Amino acid sequence: MLTAKQHELIRFIQQRLEETGISPSFEEMKDALDLKSKSGVHRLISALEERGFIRRLPNRARALEVLKQPEDVVGGGGKPVANDVVGQTTTPPRTAPEPANDVIEIPLHGRIAAGAPIEAIEGQSSLPVPAALLGPGDHYALEVSGDSMIEAGIFDGDFALVKRTNTARDGEIVVALVENEEATLKYLRRESGKVRLDPANVSYDAQVYEPDQVEVQGKLAGLLRRYH
Repeated sequence: MLTAKQHELIRFIQQRLEETGISPSFEEMKDALDLKSKSGVHRLISALEERGFIRRLPNRARALEVLKQPEDVVGGGGKPVANDVVGQTTTPPRTAPEPANDVIEIPLHGRIAAGAPIEAIEGQSSLPVPAALLGPGDHYALEVSGDSMIEAGIFDGDFALVKRTNTARDGEIVVALVENEEATLKYLRRESGKVRLDPANVSYDAQVYEPDQVEVQGKLAGLLRRYH
């Protein structure tokens, strides 16, 4: 049997999953249960997890899954609390929409030019990304620097979500490593035995290289933008 707080928490988590598909944050859970600190939330989560009511999804931030709803609840005095007090239900819970709940940490590899090529910086940080923005495969993120892709909706400061690959079709937006030292984000074109990297801004000219000067390191899978 669960305490009233444990029951309140599991119902709050289930409600948020059904409404938004995203687990509430520890701060939101603390406020909803009127707790003084997030350590209390951690204790409740651990207790529910040990009893098999919820589970934490591995390698994902803010990802909880409700496995079952409680059939009875124990109040502060240790006796079952009436259904009309705690809103107890014996009906099966609705399944939470899994994809929207997934948040995956992917590597953040510094800045990439959407203008003249700049050096690609290998960073040690990571970026939390909704899994719904990514398809299958290995992905990483790069912060965009410059404005040469603005007509494709890619702006300075955006985070490019890149699927790691060394092949791409004409017309796809790729991360291209130029002469093994500089990286840029551009449309890929091949013509007359050359590789052309096209911007999406009329103020910039295309960059034309020999095939052995350009290495595709990934293609654009999505974008994240921060609003301040």
